[in-house]
Amino acid sequence: MKTAYKRLNQYNRFEIEKLIALGRNNIQIASALSVHPSTISRERNRLKNEPYNAIKALGFAVEKSLNKRGGKKKMDNNPKLKNFVYSQLKLHWSPQQISNALKQFYPFDPSMQISHESIYYHIYVQPEKEVEKLLISQLRQKRNYRGNVRRGVDKRTTIKDPIRIDERPQEVATREIPGHWEGDLVLGKNRESAIGTLVERTTRFLIIVPLKKKKDATSVRKAFEKAFSNIPKHLKLSLTYDNGTEMAQHKLFTKNSKVKVYFAHPYSPWERPTNENTNGLIRDYFPKGTDFNLVTKNELNTIQNQINERPRKTLEYESPLNTISRLYMNQNFI
Repeated sequence: MKTAYKRLNQYNRFEIEKLIALGRNNIQIASALSVHPSTISRERNRLKNEPYNAIKALGFAVEKSLNKRGGKKKMDNNPKLKNFVYSQLKLHWSPQQISNALKQFYPFDPSMQISHESIYYHIYVQPEKEVEKLLISQLRQKRNYRGNVRRGVDKRTTIKDPIRIDERPQEVATREIPGHWEGDLVLGKNRESAIGTLVERTTRFLIIVPLKKKKDATSVRKAFEKAFSNIPKHLKLSLTYDNGTEMAQHKLFTKNSKVKVYFAHPYSPWERPTNENTNGLIRDYFPKGTDFNLVTKNELNTIQNQINERPRKTLEYESPLNTISRLYMNQNFI
């Protein structure tokens, strides 16, 4: 039976690198990957006399593909396209978000279309020095928040009469009905400052809550009540929070705001995935060690707007701002 020729993917390339390290020859590697030996031979020859490296090999493969499609120099030859891509990268948009936004903004202009692979290539692979290091530093970084990353003290006994997440209506988990929020604090330098974050689960709309140098239960309750006071009744149905002592006054908060509070299980950040992910976006602007007492309200509003105006894959590349704006205008959607 003949072995079929097929294109290698990045997983295959990592397997090749591993098998080479184990001393396997081309025929053995081809057999393991179910490809023709000549495919492995060509792949290893990409780097000529260099030791095989999966990442470098991918770069050469992407370059070859872009050359065939004419995408390699597209940004260099189109200042308007290049300016759009660079400006959005500086706003922490990902190449995928930029590529899809271009399709929406310029649906009938092929000159303003570019794949996310071409954007990555332009930044990482091409040797030209004019690509700013700033663009690389501001590309979105993947983070893993799952795990027992908590605040050192078991706070399960500090929240009186908590209503657990298990008692939430099913509509919260399915995200079918908007108006259900997740909340948390993002802590600053030496845990002496903080900002509050509220994220609507369906639209991913973010509200950053300034805390005026205080993060005690009374200050947080009043600040969150003020934030929810500007939201229509049909868009403030519940709030899911972690077990921080700053939400100890949850009963009074519910009485004043009419927003019912549910608490996640201790040490379970994955039960508030929308909030955890959004806090990661905020950390792109305010890394750990930031003193939030020195950050102005205008600065917080600017970051909030940038995040809310960024298209999201989970929203079919609509922005949270556009998505929630439609709900503001339609109060009879339920």
